[in-house]
Amino acid sequence: MPLIETSDGPDWRRRTTKQEFMIWFGWLIGTAIVVYAFHLISEKTIWFFVQDAGTQAMDIGTRMVPPKISYMDKLWLPVWDTLNIATLGTVIALIIAVPVAFAAARNTTPHPIIRATALLVIVSSRSVNSLIWALMLVFIFGPGVLAGTIAIGLRSIGFCAKLLYEAIEEIDHTQVEAIEATGASRAQQILFGIVPQVLPTFAGVGVFRWDINIRESTILGLVGAGGIGLQLNGSINTLAWTQVSMILLVIFVTVLISEWVSAKVRHAII
Repeated sequence: MPLIETSDGPDWRRRTTKQEFMIWFGWLIGTAIVVYAFHLISEKTIWFFVQDAGTQAMDIGTRMVPPKISYMDKLWLPVWDTLNIATLGTVIALIIAVPVAFAAARNTTPHPIIRATALLVIVSSRSVNSLIWALMLVFIFGPGVLAGTIAIGLRSIGFCAKLLYEAIEEIDHTQVEAIEATGASRAQQILFGIVPQVLPTFAGVGVFRWDINIRESTILGLVGAGGIGLQLNGSINTLAWTQVSMILLVIFVTVLISEWVSAKVRHAII
């Protein structure tokens, strides 16, 4: 029974028959979707392997201990490559995202068609995962850091541009109007009235996306796009589980440090 506020205070009233029917009908549809989805998954699942999954996980877990510390000598360069992929990819994304964001914002776009095109770029970038970008780019540029860097950049454009154009649309327009009243051109209004207002957002988005890209860069090597994921893929394929545990430990520490750096920088900016 919903609670309805009246002049005499709260009043409890029963739902109508139609409301009850719609609620139960919604639950029925939701349950049917879940059951149907589980049925589709069950058809393509080998339950014999699922029953044995716990035993296999315990077996692999015991083989991963202790981590092979001596393998660290071969991980310094892949970690450096991973950081470079994330950093350069973020820089590329920000360079492209700024004009895309200004083209997508309602108060700065020069034409509706240009805005629609910019929004299409944003949606296209965000709809394709970085691993898929990397998989395609490896075929184009060959395996290596270049493919991973471009993949991270393409994936990040939509994220950065979306947050930036939303910040541009939410600016204080009185500052822009004051600059316009002095006879400033459109470019001067953007440069002195809009850019200073969105600059903290730009810096915060860049650092935040860099933190995300550090994590995404660690797995691009699984498709040959460089970084520490390449070492991880090789160790898994050769069943070198002590090396796998060492790589996972290095990835964890790298992500932890990047998270700390990102938090400190964002705190300093904000």
